[in-house]
Amino acid sequence: MPGTYSGTVVPLITPFDENGVVDEPSVVRLLDHIRAEVNGFMPALTSGEGWKLDARQWQDVVTYTVRHAGGLPVLAGIQLPDTDAVIDRARTAAEIGADAVVVTTPFGAEVTQDRIVEHYKAIRAALDIPIFLYNEEALSGNRIEFDTLIRICKEIPGIVGIKESSGDAAFTRNMAEAGTGIPVFEGWENLLVDARGIDGFIGPLANLEPSLCNAMLVDPTPDRQAEINTVCERYGVFKDDWYRWVKKELHRRGVISSPTVHEEAKAA
Repeated sequence: MPGTYSGTVVPLITPFDENGVVDEPSVVRLLDHIRAEVNGFMPALTSGEGWKLDARQWQDVVTYTVRHAGGLPVLAGIQLPDTDAVIDRARTAAEIGADAVVVTTPFGAEVTQDRIVEHYKAIRAALDIPIFLYNEEALSGNRIEFDTLIRICKEIPGIVGIKESSGDAAFTRNMAEAGTGIPVFEGWENLLVDARGIDGFIGPLANLEPSLCNAMLVDPTPDRQAEINTVCERYGVFKDDWYRWVKKELHRRGVISSPTVHEEAKAA
């Protein structure tokens, strides 16, 4: 139900072996590494290279996360370009046992706001699994405008959260203050101090330092934001290929067996 999700939810990296096979023991170690500090797992989102995964890789990482979640909710990322493909994959997520799906808008700069609303209505009409809205632009090429977000929250049942990655802290604050009853999560580490009123955080740093993310949510001071920024710089979280650098650090710590990213595995 809306209002259920809060705090730090981690968009999991996807651990591969050198051949691009999702490594289940590494998934287990990653979940164990962070589970005490987080309120949910989000496999196969952008930090999990979700838009690059083939159907088998996607199914494996979601399956392993559900299998080893230990009672924490699993919100399965779906990063596919059109509504029909999203619905097909959302059905698979429901069959696997995911608690919700995390869905972007359809891909393309030409996508209208009305088309975005119809996209989410069609997903909801096709199946009952709850939906987490992912508002971003880097992958889809468009974003959900404020009035459209409000409309979706009011008109479509089963929306259980918003990952607000517009990069505009004022927009995020306005959404958090809109009174929809649907929790709003900041998706950018560097904006946490400015995103007042949010219900939680969903970002790659949570793979490494979830306790620091929690501390920032409890006490979002400029000093703590400076600490967050320093740690993100240290671990490469602000780089364009942040997932590569997060994997390198997790591998250095012995959490995952290989730092392989998707394009390296394909070349292997």
